Amino acid sequence: MRKELFLALLLAAAPPCRADITLPALISDNMVLQQHARVNVWGRADPGESVTVQLGEETAQTIAGTDGAWAVKLAGLKSGGPYDLIVSGKNSLTVHNVAVGDVWLCGGESNMEFKVVAARNGPEEMEEGSLPMVREFVVSHNAAAQPQSNCQGTWVVCDPATAGDFSAIAFFFARELNPAMRLPMGLIQTTWGPSPAEAWTPRSALESDPLLHPVLDRYGKAAAAYPGTLSAYQARLADWNAAAAAAARAAGSPPPRKPVAPLPPGGQREPSALYNGMISPLQRYAIRGVLWYQGESDTADPLLYRTLFPAMITAWRKGWGEGDFPFLYVQLPGFLARHAEPSASLWAQLREAQAAALALPKTGMAVTIDLGDQHNMHPPGKQDVAHRLALLAESAVYGKPGIAASGPLFDGMEIEDGAASLSFTHLGGGLVAKNGPPLRGFSIAGADRKFVWADAEIRGEKVIVRGKDVPQPAAVRYAWADFPDCDLFNRDNLPAAPFRTDDWLPGDSAAPAPSATPSHRKHHAKRAQQ
Repeated sequence: MRKELFLALLLAAAPPCRADITLPALISDNMVLQQHARVNVWGRADPGESVTVQLGEETAQTIAGTDGAWAVKLAGLKSGGPYDLIVSGKNSLTVHNVAVGDVWLCGGESNMEFKVVAARNGPEEMEEGSLPMVREFVVSHNAAAQPQSNCQGTWVVCDPATAGDFSAIAFFFARELNPAMRLPMGLIQTTWGPSPAEAWTPRSALESDPLLHPVLDRYGKAAAAYPGTLSAYQARLADWNAAAAAAARAAGSPPPRKPVAPLPPGGQREPSALYNGMISPLQRYAIRGVLWYQGESDTADPLLYRTLFPAMITAWRKGWGEGDFPFLYVQLPGFLARHAEPSASLWAQLREAQAAALALPKTGMAVTIDLGDQHNMHPPGKQDVAHRLALLAESAVYGKPGIAASGPLFDGMEIEDGAASLSFTHLGGGLVAKNGPPLRGFSIAGADRKFVWADAEIRGEKVIVRGKDVPQPAAVRYAWADFPDCDLFNRDNLPAAPFRTDDWLPGDSAAPAPSATPSHRKHHAKRAQQ
């Protein structure tokens, strides 16, 4: 009894347990904070604990809430560093080697995840990686059912030993901008390939637009059917094992093709899962803008992407609450086989859907139609992609004068004397046929909507297109293929974006076309009339 009483008195006299101040993964050594912004710094402490945050001459104080959460804003930060960020309460934390500059979120699929070491001349490029004011934070893969408040990752300073693991596009983008502006740059890489756009979009956005409901319906049906799909696969696998064993016993008999396992529910394909796990934790961190390379996983349904992609961008901007920050993205390059005749192309339709997002404010599209590899979805020349993104940033974000950031963009068509006369913006000193005449990549159709290859030539600021067997042209398409010919450039060596002059629905083409729900066909027609 005396022993129990002694222990009770000892526990009563002990000081109360307290929680040390903690910070999220993003607020850590080597980080880059956004200049000229109201920068959030946040974490957890004891409920009611007084917390002070200091960076250089900037100081902010607050009181932790009843749940222990606290947050302050640092305003007026100017480019520079390195600094120490000191967070004080009942304990004190120091975040070392902090820089202030511009923070770019670099997101998407495997082409943004693609590393410097695998890029063209990767080992040589790594040797040029001594950029102490460029740092990268790689968000660990996390598919989550609900929005998360924290993520896993660390800030890494760029040097020849670390540069190989940087996102190649992010690295080359920062390297091109950093020396000229002497601006520290933070690169937050949040990528997972393959992943469709719906995985990066919050559920609220998917639920609020009826045109996006098929995303949730389709996934729900696939998840419900998965047990049966898995059982069927296991039965096919057992049959395959038996057939493979029989083939092994029969000399010279090749084994049958092994069945492919169905994808289980969850993971990087689940609607909103990557937004929850890999975007939501970042939205308190001030950024300058976004670099985005994604879309390969959405080529099966480009009509849906036309609605989904702008919805994703809009939802991100709403989540950050910083207004319409710049959103610069890569239009998909050429890929897959080249066709002998004009035909339907899901990749061309996806590029068109990507281009439609330019209707949103402060968006920019890097055209890369000429940078693809028909046999490789991950072409190694990421320097060229990053250069075109950097041109967009220099022109539209940093206001550098005299920058030609875009190749020719289709502006209008007139029919004259049995030919189509096409006009363009962003002439960049004039139109050129990069590979010399004849100008390739154009197809033309009459009222029958049957496209044939066309003869095209540059006349001043216009392109004149004719079809030998099309006396009365109705529509022209350029670079409208999976892996098209693409010769039209401006004198600043930037390619013309693929385009079509018609607004015909895919099913109206003479060539086979993907299926589309009535609601999406109606929506596509409405968009085409706008």
